[in-house]
Amino acid sequence: MVAARSNLRSGLNRGHPTTVIPRAVKPSHKKGVKTEKKTFVKSVIREVAGFSPYEKRVMELLRNSKDKKAKKLTKKRLGTLLRSKRKVEELSNVIQEQRRQTGH
Repeated sequence: MVAARSNLRSGLNRGHPTTVIPRAVKPSHKKGVKTEKKTFVKSVIREVAGFSPYEKRVMELLRNSKDKKAKKLTKKRLGTLLRSKRKVEELSNVIQEQRRQTGH
């Protein structure tokens, strides 16, 4: 806790005396039950809309084992390497699911 200001020019509690306004408590953005709803909504959207053209291209690169090229392409589109890695991982999981469904 900071000591009250004393209206002096110098010293430990220098400065014009003011009243401290208490900070409002902001809500936390922790993950909870809402994440299940988000994943359901995302899956429905993916089912209806399908994949974007660049995602199809990345999937084709992953099928031809061009992982580095796929990461470079997604990084160019998404902005950061972390987002790129997540997207490549997501699309490689989609490819694995497709292979399981076809019976390979």
